[in-house]
Amino acid sequence: MAKKKAAKKSTAKKAAKKTTAKKSTAKKPAKKATAKKASAKSAKATKKAAGPKKKRTLNPALKAPYTPSTHLAAIVGAAPLPRQEVVSKLWKYIKKNGLQDRQTINADDKLKPIFGNKKSVTMFEMQKHISKHLTK
Repeated sequence: MAKKKAAKKSTAKKAAKKTTAKKSTAKKPAKKATAKKASAKSAKATKKAAGPKKKRTLNPALKAPYTPSTHLAAIVGAAPLPRQEVVSKLWKYIKKNGLQDRQTINADDKLKPIFGNKKSVTMFEMQKHISKHLTK
Protein backbone atom coordinates (compact mmCIF):
# COMPACT_ATOMS: atom_id res chain seq x y z
CA MET A 1 0.00 0.00 0.00
CA ALA A 2 2.79 2.40 0.86
CA LYS A 3 4.37 1.87 -2.56
CA LYS A 4 1.07 2.67 -4.34
CA LYS A 5 0.61 5.88 -2.34
CA ALA A 6 4.18 6.95 -3.05
CA ALA A 7 3.68 6.26 -6.78
CA LYS A 8 0.46 8.30 -6.84
CA LYS A 9 2.18 11.22 -5.09
CA SER A 10 5.07 11.22 -7.56
CA THR A 11 2.72 11.16 -10.58
CA ALA A 12 0.67 13.96 -9.02
CA LYS A 13 3.84 16.03 -8.56
CA LYS A 14 4.85 15.43 -12.19
CA ALA A 15 1.41 16.47 -13.41
CA ALA A 16 1.55 19.62 -11.29
CA LYS A 17 4.97 20.48 -12.74
CA LYS A 18 3.63 20.03 -16.29
CA THR A 19 0.65 22.30 -15.70
CA THR A 20 2.81 25.01 -14.15
CA ALA A 21 5.21 24.73 -17.08
CA LYS A 22 2.31 25.12 -19.52
CA LYS A 23 0.99 28.14 -17.64
CA SER A 24 4.34 29.89 -17.73
CA THR A 25 4.76 29.28 -21.48
CA ALA A 26 1.19 30.43 -22.14
CA LYS A 27 1.94 33.83 -20.63
CA LYS A 28 4.96 34.52 -22.84
CA PRO A 29 3.13 34.49 -26.23
CA ALA A 30 0.41 36.72 -24.81
CA LYS A 31 2.99 39.44 -24.16
CA LYS A 32 4.25 39.15 -27.73
CA ALA A 33 0.70 39.39 -29.07
CA THR A 34 0.12 42.69 -27.32
CA ALA A 35 3.26 44.06 -28.91
CA LYS A 36 1.98 42.97 -32.32
CA LYS A 37 -1.40 44.60 -31.69
CA ALA A 38 0.23 47.88 -30.77
CA SER A 39 2.32 47.88 -33.94
CA ALA A 40 -0.75 47.00 -36.04
CA LYS A 41 -2.70 49.91 -34.53
CA SER A 42 0.12 52.34 -35.28
CA ALA A 43 0.30 51.05 -38.86
CA LYS A 44 -3.43 51.69 -39.33
CA ALA A 45 -3.05 55.19 -37.93
CA THR A 46 -0.32 56.01 -40.45
CA LYS A 47 -2.45 54.69 -43.32
CA LYS A 48 -5.37 56.90 -42.30
CA ALA A 49 -3.17 59.96 -41.95
CA ALA A 50 -1.45 59.31 -45.29
CA GLY A 51 -4.31 60.23 -47.64
CA PRO A 52 -7.56 62.20 -47.63
CA LYS A 53 -10.81 60.32 -47.18
CA LYS A 54 -12.74 59.55 -50.33
CA LYS A 55 -16.47 60.09 -50.27
CA ARG A 56 -18.27 56.79 -50.35
CA THR A 57 -20.73 56.31 -53.20
CA LEU A 58 -23.70 53.98 -53.27
CA ASN A 59 -24.11 51.22 -55.77
CA PRO A 60 -26.45 52.46 -58.53
CA ALA A 61 -28.40 49.20 -58.31
CA LEU A 62 -29.63 50.29 -54.88
CA LYS A 63 -31.19 53.38 -56.42
CA ALA A 64 -33.12 51.43 -59.07
CA PRO A 65 -36.84 52.24 -58.97
CA TYR A 66 -39.36 49.48 -58.26
CA THR A 67 -43.06 49.62 -59.01
CA PRO A 68 -45.16 48.61 -55.98
CA SER A 69 -48.16 46.29 -56.26
CA THR A 70 -51.67 47.64 -55.71
CA HIS A 71 -51.72 46.49 -52.08
CA LEU A 72 -48.35 48.09 -51.35
CA ALA A 73 -49.26 51.21 -53.34
CA ALA A 74 -52.10 51.87 -50.88
CA ILE A 75 -49.46 52.54 -48.21
CA VAL A 76 -46.40 53.74 -50.12
CA GLY A 77 -47.87 55.37 -53.22
CA ALA A 78 -48.12 54.23 -56.84
CA ALA A 79 -44.99 55.99 -58.12
CA PRO A 80 -41.85 53.87 -58.70
CA LEU A 81 -39.46 54.17 -55.76
CA PRO A 82 -36.10 52.71 -54.73
CA ARG A 83 -36.40 49.80 -52.33
CA GLN A 84 -34.88 51.83 -49.51
CA GLU A 85 -37.60 54.46 -49.74
CA VAL A 86 -40.33 51.82 -49.91
CA VAL A 87 -39.06 50.29 -46.68
CA SER A 88 -38.72 53.65 -44.94
CA LYS A 89 -42.27 54.69 -45.90
CA LEU A 90 -43.57 51.34 -44.71
CA TRP A 91 -41.81 51.82 -41.35
CA LYS A 92 -43.31 55.30 -41.03
CA TYR A 93 -46.77 53.79 -41.56
CA ILE A 94 -46.09 51.04 -39.00
CA LYS A 95 -44.87 53.49 -36.34
CA LYS A 96 -47.60 56.04 -37.07
CA ASN A 97 -50.31 53.41 -36.47
CA GLY A 98 -48.52 51.75 -33.51
CA LEU A 99 -48.26 48.31 -35.14
CA GLN A 100 -44.82 47.35 -33.77
CA ASP A 101 -44.25 45.17 -30.69
CA ARG A 102 -40.49 44.87 -30.20
CA GLN A 103 -39.46 42.73 -33.20
CA THR A 104 -42.93 41.80 -34.44
CA ILE A 105 -45.20 43.83 -36.63
CA ASN A 106 -48.94 43.38 -36.15
CA ALA A 107 -50.72 43.61 -39.50
CA ASP A 108 -53.79 45.77 -39.94
CA ASP A 109 -56.20 45.55 -42.88
CA LYS A 110 -53.79 47.25 -45.29
CA LEU A 111 -50.75 45.17 -44.29
CA LYS A 112 -52.39 41.72 -44.23
CA PRO A 113 -52.36 41.25 -48.03
CA ILE A 114 -48.69 42.31 -48.11
CA PHE A 115 -47.72 39.90 -45.33
CA GLY A 116 -49.55 36.93 -46.87
CA ASN A 117 -52.65 37.27 -44.65
CA LYS A 118 -50.61 36.73 -41.48
CA LYS A 119 -51.61 38.56 -38.32
CA SER A 120 -48.02 39.29 -37.29
CA VAL A 121 -44.61 39.11 -38.92
CA THR A 122 -41.11 39.69 -37.57
CA MET A 123 -39.18 42.65 -38.91
CA PHE A 124 -36.74 40.26 -40.58
CA GLU A 125 -39.52 38.45 -42.44
CA MET A 126 -40.96 41.77 -43.57
CA GLN A 127 -38.26 42.19 -46.24
CA LYS A 128 -39.15 38.82 -47.76
CA HIS A 129 -42.82 39.78 -48.01
CA ILE A 130 -42.08 43.22 -49.44
CA SER A 131 -39.92 41.83 -52.24
CA LYS A 132 -42.92 39.85 -53.56
CA HIS A 133 -44.80 43.13 -54.06
CA LEU A 134 -42.07 45.01 -55.92
CA THR A 135 -41.34 44.73 -59.67
CA LYS A 136 -38.68 46.47 -61.75
